[in-house]
Amino acid sequence: MTGATIAVHHVRAVLSGARRRDVDVVPLLQAAGISPLLLGDERARVAAESFARLVKAVQRATDDEFLGLGPLPSRRGTFAMMGLACLGCPDLGTALERAARFYGLFPGGPEMAVTAEAKSAPGHLTEPRPRPGPGTAPWPGPGVAEFSFRTDLRPYAEDIFLAESVMIIWHRLSSWLIGRHIPLRHVRFAHPAPAHAREYGPMFGCEVRFGASHTAAAFDARWLAAPVVRDEAALTAMLRRAPADLLSRREYGTTVAERVRRTLVPALRATGPARLPEAAEVAARLAVSPATLRRRLQEEGTSYRRLKDAVRRDAAISSLTAGREPIAALAARLGFSEDTAFHRAFRRWTGTTPGAYRPQPHAPDVRLRALPGQQS
Repeated sequence: MTGATIAVHHVRAVLSGARRRDVDVVPLLQAAGISPLLLGDERARVAAESFARLVKAVQRATDDEFLGLGPLPSRRGTFAMMGLACLGCPDLGTALERAARFYGLFPGGPEMAVTAEAKSAPGHLTEPRPRPGPGTAPWPGPGVAEFSFRTDLRPYAEDIFLAESVMIIWHRLSSWLIGRHIPLRHVRFAHPAPAHAREYGPMFGCEVRFGASHTAAAFDARWLAAPVVRDEAALTAMLRRAPADLLSRREYGTTVAERVRRTLVPALRATGPARLPEAAEVAARLAVSPATLRRRLQEEGTSYRRLKDAVRRDAAISSLTAGREPIAALAARLGFSEDTAFHRAFRRWTGTTPGAYRPQPHAPDVRLRALPGQQS
């Protein structure tokens, strides 16, 4: 398995709502295949599959699709009913408006809105306006649309995760409804820039700003007129895979870094020792010069070596979490000539040993009453 991995601060955020409700989080971590000992290491990461299992476990334990992070709970099944309400809509704009009205029916529900700015002249936009009512003009074509989330979800520092998740899920759900990827122009968040701010650009595939008046994402208004193409059977299938498909933190493929990643990952799926292509080979596949590739990756805050390490790190964590591949075989598959070299690299990547990521039959007696950065 070579899926992306999730930084441990997201794991701690998911657990924080359960802890506030006095839920024992150790069984939740066990069910997800995550060692509690990883929570104290800022460099630790977990497999995306484990993260998705943890989210489901916390939702069950709290009976809250908002993981205990919102002002009031959102009972399990709410998202599915919202999805059903969207399926009968003729276009994406109508579906988003219906989703916003749906959640607005619940006390303490998130206040969402979709607005659009139509071009009135070259280079000029009109004032934002909501979805037109029945019998009025359709959604504007050229211009900028915005999906906004105006509820303040920051009574606790970890709750910025809920704002992040709402925007991620909205974007993926919108793209899923119309069967097309919707590129974002920018995303802005009401909360200040967190310590992990550099992760946001790859997360959304666009510029991300912090400290705004409210949380919102902007995209071309023409997408509002795109027809909804999904049916109830497709929704049922998507919900079976949720939240893995909606919450996994993979880049959207719009960055050079993600294009590079996609050329590296297949090499790690071979049964024998991996041979990752050199930077010049990848540049040739992307039809750019090696110098251009280096410059563009530098502009995105990364490098070819860092991407190569990240791909091998994620593959190693996914395999170790699954617990089926011997460490010696894993080291060889990732291209290491000996186990000791793999152990050194893994400690450099994650700050701990490969054994810490192996499934534990009996978790240690860790109460987790005070995670890093929280008061006991």
